[in-house]
Amino acid sequence: MTRAGLGLLVATTVAAMATPATAAGADQVPDRPGVQRALERAIAETGLPGILATVREGDDTWFGTAGVADTRTGRKRLPQERFRIGSITKTFTATVVLQLAAEGKLSLDDKVEKWLPGLLRGNGHDGRLTTIRQLLNMTSGIFNHLIDKEMLTRMYTPAFLKHRFDRYQPEQLIRIATSNPSDFRPGKGWTYTNTGFVLAAMIAEKATGETYAELVHRRIARPLGLTGTYVPAGKEVRIRGPHARHYSMLSAEESATKTYDVTELNPSAGWAAGDIVSTAADLDRFFTALLKGRLLPPAQHRQMFATNVVPDGKWIPNTTYGFGVASVKLSCGTTVWGMGGALPGSWSYAYGTRDAARMLVQNVNGDWKYPVASFTNVLEAEFCPTGSS
Repeated sequence: MTRAGLGLLVATTVAAMATPATAAGADQVPDRPGVQRALERAIAETGLPGILATVREGDDTWFGTAGVADTRTGRKRLPQERFRIGSITKTFTATVVLQLAAEGKLSLDDKVEKWLPGLLRGNGHDGRLTTIRQLLNMTSGIFNHLIDKEMLTRMYTPAFLKHRFDRYQPEQLIRIATSNPSDFRPGKGWTYTNTGFVLAAMIAEKATGETYAELVHRRIARPLGLTGTYVPAGKEVRIRGPHARHYSMLSAEESATKTYDVTELNPSAGWAAGDIVSTAADLDRFFTALLKGRLLPPAQHRQMFATNVVPDGKWIPNTTYGFGVASVKLSCGTTVWGMGGALPGSWSYAYGTRDAARMLVQNVNGDWKYPVASFTNVLEAEFCPTGSS
């Protein structure tokens, strides 16, 4: 998979989170040695700058880290750090849209054309045939605008340094997608595409008269107390508050060695498919509430977690996909639920048990050596304590 392809309910204080972090780096033995070893292995084997992980089981939270937050100063990663969560943004977007469906403000069977007339047209794309449901479950067949040839160059090569502050409007992203042939007719297949979530958020804005940022804040972040979570403003390129530096090799080639600091960038190329900033504690709280059914009525909750089996080679192995959420089956047979996300300089993974009794959130502040493999090793260490890969 290329780098372009991928594109909590526990209130945790900084003091409570800092204790295990100190233990992992001092003389005390951390209470999750297997996870700590997996974190250290991730850095040793990939050369990534740093990794952090939080594990919550019941009311207890453990924090571990390896590597650094800043390669220049050598400072360590901290529990309260904010980071770009990439496609985990899709889970927020799907939650908002399903809430609106529950309230009768829109229907999942509405055609895109009803809300955005004339926008989704050309090269096999047709908003008159494409439903909101298909946008959310990746069965729309819409071309993924982030793998457009020019976008790949702008986002995943050194040309990014020239384009990192480019600001894209949602309509512009749709035009980029429709300038390419669609992948298949709506409902006739499955393929990972960011563009469907851009359209879904545009429809949510039309249905409510609110901006996407307002919808996420009012419906999710504020009610759950996600104080480190926000949708960046239009021209905002810096990460607010404490954060690690984000690094990229700006290349899909495994032979690449030069790294670039890409902490400051405009994430509008992903928008509602990938632009949110959050923290490990906030993601824990969000997914805990979501998995426990506290953000959606039962009917919409069932719809969100009704997954499609992802065809081989289309995405991450051993994965099914619902509406902005995914399940991953581990080597021991345990299945965990959540979502992962990436954009230049930052990869994140948030997965837990279906009842949210246990959650694990991870982030690396680098984007090479396919971090999903390292994330999976950490998941195995936590959820498959014996005989895991």
